[in-house]
Amino acid sequence: MRLSIITINRNNVIGLRKTIKSVVCQTFKDFEYIIIDGASTDGSVDVIKEYHDSITYWVSEPDKGIYNAMNKGIKVAKGEYCYFLNSGDWLYDCKILEMVFNENINSDIISGNILKKTEVETSPQIFTIRNLLIKNIPHQAMFIKKKLFENDQMYNEGLKILSDFLFNIQVCLKGVSYKYINLIIANYDTTGISNNNDHYQLLLDEEKYILNKTLPCAVQDDYKYFLNKKTFNHPSIRWLIKNNFLFKLIKGLNLVFNKTKEVYD
Repeated sequence: MRLSIITINRNNVIGLRKTIKSVVCQTFKDFEYIIIDGASTDGSVDVIKEYHDSITYWVSEPDKGIYNAMNKGIKVAKGEYCYFLNSGDWLYDCKILEMVFNENINSDIISGNILKKTEVETSPQIFTIRNLLIKNIPHQAMFIKKKLFENDQMYNEGLKILSDFLFNIQVCLKGVSYKYINLIIANYDTTGISNNNDHYQLLLDEEKYILNKTLPCAVQDDYKYFLNKKTFNHPSIRWLIKNNFLFKLIKGLNLVFNKTKEVYD
């Protein structure tokens, strides 16, 4: 089997239905569909039962968080690749999986793009630590070979937001093979925990833990210099930096200043 699609859900019945519908309509059929529900009480289980003919495996029981639920899905997955499409996210169209696997790709990680509302967020063309530090690749964009999760290399359940960031760095350091495809894979639900400013301090704490765990101090110093975290610590400013908007703004203002100066001179 080529692919295991894993959806985790807890009390998100509307988002879950949207996610399931985007999976069951796929023209590509060489996949299994796994749903891990965290003992939902909002009717999610009824939706799962409604689509039971299209679902390979499902369970509804208490879990210890997002990454515990994702690990449960990995443990029962039988596909060559694992793909995580959490409730609220949905595949871009009904032909996208066919387009991804139509090519003869055998890389350890296949990565494409995601759509956040109206903005396309692209994955890097090269899988490097530098690119991951600039911007992590969201799991909605990634197809990961199941073998990378073997030997206890699962998601760290002690982290609440950035365990996929830790995993990406760890496998990158091992030198896995990687293929970028210029396709929009999924629409990304922007209401998740990683997009909540109330959890920004937790995000910073987890980021610090991950860097201390995986990277030498010299590399961390370069990373901190690049982001200039002491000066630009607000999430909006960080986003502007990562997307080069501050550089473009300063360059534009400089141009306007010089033109104005020429007029008055």
